[in-house]
Amino acid sequence: MKIMLNGAPTDIAAKTLADALAELGYDDGPFATALNREFVPAGERSATPLEDGDAVEVIAPMQGG
Repeated sequence: MKIMLNGAPTDIAAKTLADALAELGYDDGPFATALNREFVPAGERSATPLEDGDAVEVIAPMQGG
């Protein structure tokens, strides 16, 4: 299926957000996820289904001041 990952079209085989993150090489590091502009807590990723055309954002924390 095709999703938008951080604004870029991406093809994936995964059916859930957790599986998509694993397929795309994201580990369990500190990052936040959003699906169609709605925050998805880490504990809910495996139960969050994806559909063709969904927009997924993966946001890593940044240090600075």
